[in-house]
Amino acid sequence: MTRQQLKNSGKLMKKSCMPKNDVTEEEIGEIEQGKFIEDRKVMCYIACVYTMSQVIKNNKLNYEAVLKQVDMMFPAEMKDAVKASATHCKDISKKYKDICEASYWTAKCMYDFDPSNFVFP
Repeated sequence: MTRQQLKNSGKLMKKSCMPKNDVTEEEIGEIEQGKFIEDRKVMCYIACVYTMSQVIKNNKLNYEAVLKQVDMMFPAEMKDAVKASATHCKDISKKYKDICEASYWTAKCMYDFDPSNFVFP
């Protein structure tokens, strides 16, 4: 998949997760550019996207599932960078019992680690 195809596949998740979490485009539209609003609804939107991406198992972020999705979905030129980012941030979620908070802070960590290879719908 190209980066554009990856973004297009994310649109479906976005359309499904936005109304479920009562968030607006203003609140979540620039996550990919590093605009993380510390708000419960935004945090749960990120968790919803991760759930739809099948990287949340038993209400926890699953590192192995993240690596598997990267292999399946990401363009070849991004795979190593995104895996490095996931590896760097894999323990962040252990600090949070709440899946919304765990998802939010993991996504923010991955963005901060490598903004150029961060893709989020």
